[in-house]
Amino acid sequence: MSARASLLVALHSSSDCLAVGLQPLAATEPPQVLAFPLGRQLSGALLPCLEQLLPAPRWPEIGRLVVATGPGGFTSTRLTVVLARTLAQQLAVPLHGVGSFLPVARRLMRQRPELAAVERFWLVQDLPRRGTVAGCYGADPGALGALAELEQPRLFGPGEAFAQGLAPELVLPAAVDAPLDVLELLALGQAAAAQGLAGPWQPVLPIYPTSPVDFTPQPASQGSTVARPAIPPPGAPLAGRASGVG
Repeated sequence: MSARASLLVALHSSSDCLAVGLQPLAATEPPQVLAFPLGRQLSGALLPCLEQLLPAPRWPEIGRLVVATGPGGFTSTRLTVVLARTLAQQLAVPLHGVGSFLPVARRLMRQRPELAAVERFWLVQDLPRRGTVAGCYGADPGALGALAELEQPRLFGPGEAFAQGLAPELVLPAAVDAPLDVLELLALGQAAAAQGLAGPWQPVLPIYPTSPVDFTPQPASQGSTVARPAIPPPGAPLAGRASGVG
């Protein structure tokens, strides 16, 4: 790690929006966040978007990274995790992978303090014709950020039971908001730095509750080539938010 590595960087691309967060380690200044509505165009715009917040010559100043690992879009999540792993390896700095439902759970617990008093609650996303992606969360003073992911999000098929016996108000939508959630990633990164957590990059992998591969055989006569769309340069960011996260 560079002697001048003093910045925390967070990346979130598990929705159709890329959010990049930056803050000095030890939270000596408010966080900076830029958000970009890239959709499927992330592959060509990821690095330019990061450079809008932190130019490449300053990347050696990165001292710790946090990345959202999904569930989310297959390509966007994978590319951002690969970038975070590469930076962590090359800069020899800690990297922490955080599931994209966990920041949502943190926001909900602040909005609904009663969630801190229950043993568990579930966050869900419905997938048409495929089922429900659901993960389970609960307050835990020993967990990073005092909130534990009790069950990693996975796909429950149509009619498959989960959250049995739990009150309906404890099954909540996993409404990802990348600009807000990247602030939660920064807060978790600060907590990890304060505890001196190692953060090896090797275990940080994307979460894929559903298979990104369609195994349905296609007749050769029906094969087609899909043209790759032109990737415009990143446009004006959706937001440049600077705020603190508790």
